[in-house]
Amino acid sequence: MPLDSIGTPLLWGVTLAIVLALFVLDFIVTRRPHEVRMKEALGWSVFYIALPVAFGVWVWTAHGSQIGLEYYTGYLVEKTLSVDNLFVFMLLLSAFAVPKELQQRVLLFGVAGALVLRGIFIALGAQLIANFSWAFLLFGGILLATAVKMLVDAVKGADHEVHVADLRSVKLARRFFPVTDDYRGTRMAVREAGRLSLTPLFLVVLAILAADIVFAVDSVPAVYGITGDPFLVFATNAFALLGLRALYFVLQGALASLVHLGYGLAAILGFIGGKLVLHWAHTVWPAVPEVPTLASLGVIVTILVILVCTSLWATRDERKAARVSADR
Repeated sequence: MPLDSIGTPLLWGVTLAIVLALFVLDFIVTRRPHEVRMKEALGWSVFYIALPVAFGVWVWTAHGSQIGLEYYTGYLVEKTLSVDNLFVFMLLLSAFAVPKELQQRVLLFGVAGALVLRGIFIALGAQLIANFSWAFLLFGGILLATAVKMLVDAVKGADHEVHVADLRSVKLARRFFPVTDDYRGTRMAVREAGRLSLTPLFLVVLAILAADIVFAVDSVPAVYGITGDPFLVFATNAFALLGLRALYFVLQGALASLVHLGYGLAAILGFIGGKLVLHWAHTVWPAVPEVPTLASLGVIVTILVILVCTSLWATRDERKAARVSADR
């Protein structure tokens, strides 16, 4: 897993310009608060899936099947992990009682924070890998530990319930500023009685940005387990994140049906963590085998298919009861 990169200065510049332009487009779309309908969310989701797929076709054509396979596998991993992120976002938006017309603005701030944080983590990860071979062992250990935690939570049936008052970011903000009792549109702070007060919108954005840090710790090592190219790591993260806002509204109702998502993510992260450990061992003892990218893609796709099928099977009675109730 060498650190050779296809990312020339021109390609980096063009990619960053595209990401910035797409973010500005999202900002324009969310400038006027409104409730997102399914038709709108589906349209944006199709766009944000078609774009990275088309980009992957260019990568495959210009740089060969191996690089193209690494890109698509990394993107699939990041997109899968983003679904878990959506669970947390959903809980936070619900805990803060964010009005429907403001939800996409909150998600946009979450995406922006995630892009910045992952850019920092990617740069740090690239430096670690370039200078210290044991960085693969470190990343592998992080992923294996995360996989174990996810598996334990899944077995226990942990629902990741969010208590707003217990969030450190919220406690910190309330120590220094008063907070209004209601939302004030898209404003994060208002001046009342000559004193600056934060709005709940500021607190939920702060909470999501804090969650972004945790997500970055998992996501960046995971995609480094697929490819050692910092450009591909950034591209897969950026494309997965940019579609997160629209995907949230598409999957909002369906997320509850993926009851085995925790098991699936634990399996994926555990597999990639083991792959990173094997790669580190291969650099020390060349006789140790490595896991090919094609095999990684096959394992990840198989896990995803299994978790979706078993989740739908486990919730079949609930969905049937919901349809009967809706028909009455």
